[in-house]
Amino acid sequence: MDEKTATRDRILEAAMNRIKHYGYGKTTMAEIAADCDMSPGNIYRFFEAKIDIAEAMARKHYAEEQAELAAIARKKDWPADKRLREIFFKRLRDSYCLLEDNAKIIEVAEVLHRERPMFANEQLALERVFLTAVLEDGEKAGLFQPGDHMLTAEMMQTATMKFGVPQLFSKLTLPKLERELEGVLTLLLNGLYTDRARAAAAEKAGVTSAT
Repeated sequence: MDEKTATRDRILEAAMNRIKHYGYGKTTMAEIAADCDMSPGNIYRFFEAKIDIAEAMARKHYAEEQAELAAIARKKDWPADKRLREIFFKRLRDSYCLLEDNAKIIEVAEVLHRERPMFANEQLALERVFLTAVLEDGEKAGLFQPGDHMLTAEMMQTATMKFGVPQLFSKLTLPKLERELEGVLTLLLNGLYTDRARAAAAEKAGVTSAT
């Protein structure tokens, strides 16, 4: 790691620690610089504004999260529907717990949502790549119907948007959010299954078809 990268990481760590304690709105560039033993002017060599630090913090977090979710997507020994469920539930639980343990981080999510809307779109585009791959695996295995899997991945993201940063949209507890997500995913997957897979899923859930 070169010196510039190390300094940048040190700034991000200091910013995260201060924002966790005081919140985004009450944190200044000068305070972050002081925490790094830097002059206020020197910090602007690395970040032009506080919003740029917030975005860099979020990018670092999401890069780690995307890597973990992509690893689940590559579990070829798991059926595609199990992988999809695990991806969406892990995203919900990790995000919920992060924000519960660090309530002031929600300010970063709010300011990025407001001032850098393209950031979220970029993250969704990256996620769609491995969601699409899982859907394609499901079709090859005879689990899902043929279709435009990139579009399906996008619609799954749209339907589950609330669960990505749950405290930004809801005050529900994690168990209640999990119940909602389970219901949404069940509806989505039932629409994707082949007839045989849908019947198997219904039998597994203890549901019998009327004859």
